[in-house]
Amino acid sequence: MRAVHFRGATPADRPALESLLRSARLPLEGVAEALPHFVVAESEGALVAAAALEPYGRAGLLRSVAVAEGWQRNGLGAAIVQQALALARQQGIEDVYLLTITAEEWFPRFGFTRIERAQAPEPVRQSVEFVSACPASAVVMHLALAPAAP
Repeated sequence: MRAVHFRGATPADRPALESLLRSARLPLEGVAEALPHFVVAESEGALVAAAALEPYGRAGLLRSVAVAEGWQRNGLGAAIVQQALALARQQGIEDVYLLTITAEEWFPRFGFTRIERAQAPEPVRQSVEFVSACPASAVVMHLALAPAAP
């Protein structure tokens, strides 16, 4: 994999982030509000991957996991998810949820399992992702996080 630097997103990243999400056919609803919760991967000044971890108390919502074309299938997707999960642990988040219509078979490698929509906590179910950005047919997945190492 080419040299990649992971960092928190800034307001200046928003246009490139939205372009990346559009190319991955992911919803843009709520991206502006979630911007402080995004981790991005950058290479040679270009945004090449992103993921957001929206906190809802002790629960978190993993959303907008995207990798640019030409960077896929080399571990960058897994790396950006690991970055987001590390952020969740640092924030004391104990349970992470996500919605997917295309990656149900991919997320179990991190320990995610499929659950019923009603099993997600109310604050997560009230998120933009649950309420309007993702279709009702989207699969809901859950991961119980191990605490961060001291």
